[in-house]
Amino acid sequence: MDGVPRVPEQRRPGSEEPAALRFSVLGPVRAWLGAEALPAGSPQQRALLAALLLRDGRTATAAELIDALWGDEPPSQALAAVRTYASRLRKALGPEVLVSESGGYAIRSLGEGALDHTRAQELAGLAEKARAEGDLPRARDLLRDTLALWDGEPLASIPGPYAETQRARLEEWRLQLLESRLDMDLEQGAHAEAVSELTALTAAHPLRERLRELLMLALYRSGRQAEALAVFADTRRLLADELGVDPRAGLRELQQRILQADPGLAEPSAPAAEPAAAPVRPAQLPATVTDFTGRAAFVRELSDVLAAASSEEGRVMAVSALAGIGGVGKTTLAVHVAHQSRGAFPDGQLYVDLQGAGSRAAEPEAVLGAFLRALGTADTAIPDSLEERSALYRSVLDGRRVLVLLDNARDAAQVRPLLPGTEGCAALVTSRMRMVDLAGAHLVDLDVMSPEEALQLFTKIVGRERVASEREAALDVVAACGFLPLAIRIAASRLAARRTWTVSVLAAKLGDERRRLDELQAGDLAVKATFELGYGQLEPAQARAFRLLGLADGPDISLAAAAAVLDLPAEDTEDLLESLVDTSLLESAAPGRYRYHDLVRLYARSCAERDEQPPTERAAALSRLLDFYLATAAGVYALERPGDRLVDHLEPTRTEGLAFADRKASWDWLYSEAVPLLACVRQSATGPTLRRAIDLLWAAVDLAESGANSKEYEAAAAALRDAARGASDTRAEGRAGVVLSNALLFSGVFDQAYREAQQALRLAEASDDPLPCCWAANILGSIAFYQKRYTDAEGYFSRAIEEFRGCGDLAGSASPLCNLSRLHLATGRADSAVVLAGQGTEIYETLGHTLRVANGRYALGMALGKSGRHSDATSELEEALRVFRDSRQRLWEGMALCRLAEVDLDARKPARAASNAEMALTVLRGIGGEWRRGNVLTVLGKSLSGIGQSGRAQVCWREALEIYEKLDSPEAAEVRTLLTPVAAA
Repeated sequence: MDGVPRVPEQRRPGSEEPAALRFSVLGPVRAWLGAEALPAGSPQQRALLAALLLRDGRTATAAELIDALWGDEPPSQALAAVRTYASRLRKALGPEVLVSESGGYAIRSLGEGALDHTRAQELAGLAEKARAEGDLPRARDLLRDTLALWDGEPLASIPGPYAETQRARLEEWRLQLLESRLDMDLEQGAHAEAVSELTALTAAHPLRERLRELLMLALYRSGRQAEALAVFADTRRLLADELGVDPRAGLRELQQRILQADPGLAEPSAPAAEPAAAPVRPAQLPATVTDFTGRAAFVRELSDVLAAASSEEGRVMAVSALAGIGGVGKTTLAVHVAHQSRGAFPDGQLYVDLQGAGSRAAEPEAVLGAFLRALGTADTAIPDSLEERSALYRSVLDGRRVLVLLDNARDAAQVRPLLPGTEGCAALVTSRMRMVDLAGAHLVDLDVMSPEEALQLFTKIVGRERVASEREAALDVVAACGFLPLAIRIAASRLAARRTWTVSVLAAKLGDERRRLDELQAGDLAVKATFELGYGQLEPAQARAFRLLGLADGPDISLAAAAAVLDLPAEDTEDLLESLVDTSLLESAAPGRYRYHDLVRLYARSCAERDEQPPTERAAALSRLLDFYLATAAGVYALERPGDRLVDHLEPTRTEGLAFADRKASWDWLYSEAVPLLACVRQSATGPTLRRAIDLLWAAVDLAESGANSKEYEAAAAALRDAARGASDTRAEGRAGVVLSNALLFSGVFDQAYREAQQALRLAEASDDPLPCCWAANILGSIAFYQKRYTDAEGYFSRAIEEFRGCGDLAGSASPLCNLSRLHLATGRADSAVVLAGQGTEIYETLGHTLRVANGRYALGMALGKSGRHSDATSELEEALRVFRDSRQRLWEGMALCRLAEVDLDARKPARAASNAEMALTVLRGIGGEWRRGNVLTVLGKSLSGIGQSGRAQVCWREALEIYEKLDSPEAAEVRTLLTPVAAA
């Protein structure tokens, strides 16, 4: 918004294009003709203009205007003054706009949207209508547009009693609109985001009970019950002190509902988010096969169970668990029955492949997140923990009739959080494990097909005519498939696609035991015989790609990474992979990304072990993949940190990586490849690839620093450290220790990080590996600083600066310089802190860094803030915050918000500090460790105390104290001091 309302079009004399006349009163009183600002005159003249504009075209008499401008004490020449002001305005606006009639004046001929006040009324009316129709998203957007029309104080600097009255009215209206929008925010599940805004608003309007009520509800829905109750206590005390009254009934009722943990508060009670006000009805079932065959008894049994659950007499949630070996047709049967039963579950059907047969089964938390989104829950309303997600999932399903199909489950423990739990709903579960420990489940053991059913399935796929003439051969085929439906389906599909083959040819191929695995009749290996049919038909280049790509551990693989594995150009690789997709031996997960079914991957690896020649090619393929990731990650690191010497100290690679034109493309690659990259790291933690795996993790340090993949990164670092120690590789262990200690530092696990960094420093010195010595010293200094061992920290930082410079790594030396700045700040040397942070920032700027410049500005902003230069500090920190957000560095984003809150506190702006601290708490949720959460809670408590919300402040400080005491952190003493006067009072 430019703050300029739209008005009717006029023409300047001699102009060709009409110019729009526009007015604003929701801020300074202004007028424009097109882009040109018109002179509105003196404050009294603008007061006259405002009085006329707010009458919506009605005539104002001269007496009314005199009263509006001067009230009971007009000057002796008031009437002449009014006429003078009107004359001047008529010249500026045109005689057709400001007209004289009946001894008064009026503004006429204004078109649609000419006045911001009128436009605000229109938008607010549309918002109210949209809300009444249940279209909350549109209503929220319309109210945002309405509120955006305000440009500061309405009728700013306009004198007179009329302006004063209208100013109060417009401000009250704005607050009512804001309360309505925030109410809808909460109805849409945006409670965590609303807390920050509501905290600031309650500070600005402490006696406005509706805002307090919304804040209590937002805090409660964010899992912060104690703070919600503290808001009520603060409000009651404030109202008693200021007005001598108790909180209104609505606020008292909300307090009681919070105390009773009323389930009705857990989710919005307003209409659903979609315009039709109807719940989202997911329809996620995969397509059923048109040639479904047999299983009549099972279909009837399962259908009866589901029908009973969905009937009016149904009093419990039904669970049916299908168990059997791989390929026996569990999914096909479950999907078929689910489609037949859709009518009994009109509120939707959910489906998920739990990937239980693989080494990385789907996590229930992730599945619940997907289910909640499918059921219409906003991302912002989805909690973090498994228990909370499961509880919300059951609440969302309460009163609905929904069928949930949980396919390929690992065990009962994976399934339990995903069960609806309410009558009228039902769950179908498929698994290779018989779930005897799934309480209340209807268990079904699914065996192979009968010979008759198997032949029927084969005939439907191949065609009746071809089978009728070779019935015996067909029976031989299904027998060779062990009567497994999946094996039969794949074999029959191959035959159907090859019109020149006879059934006897296929039977002969299957009759050759050398083409079947011995395990055909045993468990999961039964499916491998079927895969063998497809693999045997591949061209040599296809077969090689199938074998080698299955070796990588990641959940999927990009085209570029696959090209590295195969040592082929990207174009040739794509042709091979797409041909494998056509054979159904590979899946296209997304454009440019490919994946195996978990069983097919195992089969591909067995083929590689059996067929790949020479055998060393398997190791060579994975080595090329590691090289690709290392070379590309090093390129990303170098692009982000020009002049940084780390890339010069990494292990050499033989495979080229990708090159990126800009930072955004490089960040996109790093984060999209994070999971397969970390899987490659762990897979390479042995033998000749160990050192490169460690260097890859080092070059990808931003994955740990951002917080997005910190847990997986830390686990990979620990695995590499252990592998290096087991291999007695001093140099590798030292580097792995640096990587691990750095990850632990960002996770806030300081004691372990310190031990790892000390050991890493000793090993790096012993192996004469200079750069890890620099990093380890800087890490040790950071940990000592956080633990308030300032003398040790200063020694480590000084050593790191010296050693980075000794390595010719000017960029590296900037980090300990900025860290040393923070130490000087903590020890009362604010002036030198500013100098040191400025030196570090200047190095980053000179070398062309972007993200690291933001780190420098972060340190500089802190130093400036403690030096009393609050405006400069805010500018530095806000610029750092912008870069952190652009770079997806959530950890640094959250900490920058926390530092801004500290500067706001020093500048005596507690309301703004509270808003920034609240945002920091939201951003850092789940990352950065508990110690940093304690820091933010401490700052938030101080901010809340500064705006008179002492009850909430106590809650924050107590939580921070609990964190610090658990970590044995020295910050506990400060928090105890903060709590002491409160407790005494």
